[in-house]
Amino acid sequence: MQASQAGLRLLVAVLCAVASAPAGAQSAYPSKNVQMIVPYTAGGSTDVMARALAQRLGEMWGRNVLIDNRPGASGMIGTEIAIKAGSDGHVLLVHTSSYPATAAVRASLPFDPARAIVPVAMIAHAPMLVAIHPSVPAKSIKDLVALAKKNPGDLKYGSSGTGGNNHFSGALFASAAGIKLTHIPYKGISLAVTALASGEVEIVIASAAALMPQMKSGRVRLLAVTSSESSPLFPDLQPVSKLGVPGYSYELWWGLFAPAGIPADRAAAINAAVNKILAAPDMQKFLDLEGARPWPRQPAQLANLLPDELERYRKAAKEADIPMQ
Repeated sequence: MQASQAGLRLLVAVLCAVASAPAGAQSAYPSKNVQMIVPYTAGGSTDVMARALAQRLGEMWGRNVLIDNRPGASGMIGTEIAIKAGSDGHVLLVHTSSYPATAAVRASLPFDPARAIVPVAMIAHAPMLVAIHPSVPAKSIKDLVALAKKNPGDLKYGSSGTGGNNHFSGALFASAAGIKLTHIPYKGISLAVTALASGEVEIVIASAAALMPQMKSGRVRLLAVTSSESSPLFPDLQPVSKLGVPGYSYELWWGLFAPAGIPADRAAAINAAVNKILAAPDMQKFLDLEGARPWPRQPAQLANLLPDELERYRKAAKEADIPMQ
């Protein structure tokens, strides 16, 4: 009897210990495959970055990290899908600085763009490149500005959609240069770059990753970088601001997000995994080839990223006279 009572007490103690253990101790993360939503078309810079990161995270975690392209509404459709997917960390979202740019000019959204998703890690940052079709009779930014002034509205620039990075960068360029350009939105930057290569539009301002296939084939001509200073990534190109359009600058970032409510320990684990990948020579080489640089950030540095970016883009929209959608 005494032995059975002692056994019972031991069993109760074990059960209580299990019940009181923290959730993280009961199941390691990730406990299943991870879905990584890319809210843009395949082939663009965000998709390229996401696939490289997903492969390396999968190898590190021993789980499949599956890319799910959900384009539409300049990234907002995929974002809403991610928000509704739950916040246990098994659904992640890759976004670019195009997200706060787009959200800043939306009159209404079915979610709070500053709070519905949270950044868990940054991937890279980079200047954009001003690219034109080879048929355009301009060998420099000054030539392009002069041509646009002679033919107001005739030159067209393509973008990944209204309110995205390519739209903002083009509108701000036109505003700073004092010229009129016609905006042609597409359903993804890869489509806009294809349109540039075919001569459907004359100008695209985009990342090197998005422009790379057409750059290699010689179907587009590069004129300048959009950073405020020269970039070691593109030593042969000067900033737009030093080529006749003072005050103009525009840079990109790519980051990994999760639906709001993700447990802090899981967000920290994802952040540490991404930062470790960014420190690896193979990832640095990959980003260099894509015209970007690693941008590791700690959780504390990401806390106000979206509210600050949204405010910055709202001010930029007013400056460039981009209307609310």
